[in-house]
Amino acid sequence: MATMTAAQRREEARIAYDAFLRECPTNQLLGRLSDKWVSLVVSALAPGPLRYSDLGRKLAGVSPKMLTQTLRSLERDGILTRSVTPSVPVRVDYALTPLGQSLALLLTAVKDWAENHFDEVHAARERYDAENGGQPEK
Repeated sequence: MATMTAAQRREEARIAYDAFLRECPTNQLLGRLSDKWVSLVVSALAPGPLRYSDLGRKLAGVSPKMLTQTLRSLERDGILTRSVTPSVPVRVDYALTPLGQSLALLLTAVKDWAENHFDEVHAARERYDAENGGQPEK
């Protein structure tokens, strides 16, 4: 059996990831990143750090429980950092890591695309529903 160099082992591991396979960890990561709140939290933090309360106000409709869960999962994944400043009341700030900043470029582009193209998507939905008896696909 031939010995592999470290570079060869890294390349083999890179090729072994296949997000189309359900068991692949990259598939699971894509599942997490495709969550609506993950996308919006990362996009909200793209311009710079925010306090927990500022994030809650910026993300209309997010419950405190869902915001906390989302922030914890992103911190665990190395996407953001949580900084606690001891004061009264305690100040908690969230900021993207370099890894999170690279993700923000993509997720902010998707958010911007949705904002810029919603009218076209809405019109396509109306056409589709009209052509298919008014019942949206499930």
